[in-house]
Amino acid sequence: MRCPFCRNSDSRVVDSREVDDGQVIRRRRACAQCSRRFTTVEEAVLAVVKRSGVTEPFSRDKVVRGVRRACQGRPVEEDRLQLLAQQVEDAVRATGSAEVPSHEVGLAILGPLRELDEVAYLRFASVYRSFSSVADFEKEIADLRAVTAREAAHEDGQ
Repeated sequence: MRCPFCRNSDSRVVDSREVDDGQVIRRRRACAQCSRRFTTVEEAVLAVVKRSGVTEPFSRDKVVRGVRRACQGRPVEEDRLQLLAQQVEDAVRATGSAEVPSHEVGLAILGPLRELDEVAYLRFASVYRSFSSVADFEKEIADLRAVTAREAAHEDGQ
């Protein structure tokens, strides 16, 4: 790591700390030549591979924008959208892969979105899964009802 003051390439780490639940490492360094101290921040870059093969950095804002469109006109607060985007990022990072297909990001959105708002979930799923008929909607609604019934039965059993 080059010293930002004298450009010397030799420095030693004085202190390291994890930030943002271990997603970022903050290192305090001292230059071997000029002895000045500086801080570096290390963060693992998470890349999304789109269908076209293009790779771009993961963006929580992009997740929020997509989900916000699905939630248009629904009683969903902005804080909940931000929390959903954080859950999606956590799920995608948990795969341990530096590059994740965009398809997996979409899958990571569906679960939390279903819990947030079922209508928004259906809207998002219809675009994400390319529904082409009423039958596609009917099947997804039937699946959604089955999941809801299982969850209700599970809650009653506790």
